[in-house]
Amino acid sequence: MASPKAKTAEIETVIIAIANHKGGVTKTTTAINLADNLAKLDENCTVVLIDMDPQANASQHIGVAHPAKVSHNLAELMLNPTANIAAFIFDETHVEGVSLIYGSMSLENVPDIIRHEAARPNEVLKERIKPLIGKANYIILDCPPNLGLLTMNALAAATHYIIPVESGASYGLYGLADLQSRITKVKQINPDLTFLGALLAKHDKRMTLCQETENDAVILFGSVVPVYISPTTRVNQSIARKQTVGDFDKNNKVAKQYAELAVYVAKETKGKGLKA
Repeated sequence: MASPKAKTAEIETVIIAIANHKGGVTKTTTAINLADNLAKLDENCTVVLIDMDPQANASQHIGVAHPAKVSHNLAELMLNPTANIAAFIFDETHVEGVSLIYGSMSLENVPDIIRHEAARPNEVLKERIKPLIGKANYIILDCPPNLGLLTMNALAAATHYIIPVESGASYGLYGLADLQSRITKVKQINPDLTFLGALLAKHDKRMTLCQETENDAVILFGSVVPVYISPTTRVNQSIARKQTVGDFDKNNKVAKQYAELAVYVAKETKGKGLKA
């Protein structure tokens, strides 16, 4: 356990929420592979992945320890106003250059507790991660598959957000207007929250359904990320090996697409992070 590497130069901290109320839309895959590729852009870059999902899939994927055996996890951090965040950051993970704050099943209980005990329930995470501002280059928030208080905390703390969309799925965009409505409300407390676009995942441009998803996403969101994530069996294979797609097969097209996504994110967020 250690805090992010100290740096002499002043840096800005970009906080990116990966949000969608549905499961199975590559939220966790995107969070992990984006974090990995952002870290690879610069060897001095500090990236912290925060697993906000009670299922703790990101933690199981890149964490060295099983989430159930980690007592210093996000739930404990959020419920303890005096906690030292350095004790909750694990630098040793399966992804070089990416540190982790573990998720856990105990996150299920956090919303009810902070709703009754916190003065500003939507801003608990924002307060807890303040010590990372000016120290971490990127903080990636892997949101749970719902529109509950944990997701609202992520959006209230973030500088930017991405919405992964399963392209070609019959109901891939269903309900996302509700997410946009929630985000509009969050902007009352986080007015600078910036949309990086809808990320079309499992996208095959040859398929009519995927083409329709892209057209509908543009209508709904106004923009899509100019990088498309193709369908590939390499994603599930990399998960089984506890690797990123790029580490599992650097020549795979999806590995290259996530690298392109990181370049896009770095460019779009440059100079738009938070300073200590």
